[in-house]
Amino acid sequence: MPALTIHHRCWNHEAREAVCRCPECGRSFCRECVTEHEARLLCASCLKALARTPQSRRGRIGRLLPAGMVLAGIFLAWLVFFGAGAAFNLFASRVEQSPWQSR
Repeated sequence: MPALTIHHRCWNHEAREAVCRCPECGRSFCRECVTEHEARLLCASCLKALARTPQSRRGRIGRLLPAGMVLAGIFLAWLVFFGAGAAFNLFASRVEQSPWQSR
């Protein structure tokens, strides 16, 4: 029994063989008609429709993450400077108070 193969044609270019199907609209397209977006191959019309929709999918954590990273960076900088000051203070208490004074 011969193998049954179906060759899909591009939605925009009927002379070309389709290489993928758009997951949004389900149409078949050739290599020139698709674009990779977020690890998916989309056709131009679906990509335009996706670009028009607002990015409300980010959610609350996605909006708070940059602010949290800034606060963590400020805290880390404060901790480094506080630690350096404490180390210098500890070092200064073990050294003579004034090298110009005679005993």
